[in-house]
Amino acid sequence: MGVNLGELLPCKSVELEHLTGRPIAIDAYNTLYQFLAIIRQPDGTPLMDSRGEITSHLTGLLYRTSNLVAMGIKPVFVFDGAPPEKKHEVLAQRTASRAKAKEKWDEALEKGEVEEARAYAQQSTRLTKEMVDQSKLVLDALGLPWVQAPGEGEAQAAAMAAAGDVWAAASQDFDSLLFGAPRLLRNVTITGRRKLPRKNVYVLVTPEVIEMTESELDRKQLIEIGLMIGTDYNEGVKGIGPKKALAAVKAGKNADDVHRDAGLEGDLTPIRDLFMHPDTTKKYELSWRAPDSAAAMKLFVDRFEFSSDRVKASLEKMGEAASTKGAQSRLDMW
Repeated sequence: MGVNLGELLPCKSVELEHLTGRPIAIDAYNTLYQFLAIIRQPDGTPLMDSRGEITSHLTGLLYRTSNLVAMGIKPVFVFDGAPPEKKHEVLAQRTASRAKAKEKWDEALEKGEVEEARAYAQQSTRLTKEMVDQSKLVLDALGLPWVQAPGEGEAQAAAMAAAGDVWAAASQDFDSLLFGAPRLLRNVTITGRRKLPRKNVYVLVTPEVIEMTESELDRKQLIEIGLMIGTDYNEGVKGIGPKKALAAVKAGKNADDVHRDAGLEGDLTPIRDLFMHPDTTKKYELSWRAPDSAAAMKLFVDRFEFSSDRVKASLEKMGEAASTKGAQSRLDMW
């Protein structure tokens, strides 16, 4: 998903403890997809309650988010609204790819190929409206704010960061930078040891921060590079990757030049406008409070059958953070 700009941007590791007191706008859909893909059984089966309802996304929201809050971090989750018309085609392609991956997952399970099954299961991940609604209920119970974007969640998170209402936009994708985020955080919700697909190799995933003030490229140049290599709204030029796109920009070319050189037609102006002037809102209120323990226990334990002891421990951790670290501020926050 999104445009891959990682090798072109200055990226540095950051400890979660260094984010204490900082509000962060998290791309909710991106994060929920991560939870649904990663939090699974060895054969790829997602976590479920006794009724067969998937709970992987809720597991991530409770346990991963409670760890962030315990460190004094102030997350706000930003949910996607209606996708731009230009994204409909790529969304249809993703739906088809997930359906094909589901077929391969079933085939691998029948053959007893556990590693293959898990890989295909992750590729078949679907986020439903019901899961989104459940997530919002959970966030309310946990005392965490969420924002409903009119359009792309990444664009809304970027606008909040640009306005200074949050310290950074958090997402695995780089699109937030094209939408104008001055600072992007990656790996915030998936920090830890991870197994590489189809390999008996584990890697340590740590949070990373990209500061646009430290980049030799500005936002408009990033957009041109994105249009050359491909975004969620247009196909890239065959044979053009990040490095070649960077060379073209440094040579004074824009995406229209590169597309024209490759014999491709089409007006890229609407997509530039989409990145430069996305559909966002300023109508939101950010406030963090202690979790509503009764409501959270009813949701997690009574409805979704989570362990009572584990839920209580997470809620106590969040409540303690709200009464101590939540009241603190950072002189270096901005």
